[in-house]
Amino acid sequence: MKGFKEFIMRGNLVELAVAVIIGTVFSAVVKEFTAVLMGFIGKIGGQPDFSGVTLFDVNIGLFINATITFLITAAVVYFCVVKPYNVLRDRFFPKKEEEKGPSSEELLTEIRDLLRSRG
Repeated sequence: MKGFKEFIMRGNLVELAVAVIIGTVFSAVVKEFTAVLMGFIGKIGGQPDFSGVTLFDVNIGLFINATITFLITAAVVYFCVVKPYNVLRDRFFPKKEEEKGPSSEELLTEIRDLLRSRG
């Protein structure tokens, strides 16, 4: 039972659970935002729903709808979640400078010199 508790309380698992819950709720917001944008596209293009569009008697309208929905969803997620997250992460958890060790060339020179001194 102790191992299960440690597994559940791991940081990544908790973050994943929160992400799934927020993502589920956020999808409703994105869906409605997409509907609003599709309304504007309909005003410009004449119809907000492309499901009836055909090309050489092949129905490509559903693909067009799905593509527009994907692009809007990706933009909303990027600008409303990813970009603010990166800004806040950099502000509150700045990256630490990594200690720079010797370069590969310096290490190879040192190895060569050690081998020469042996031989």
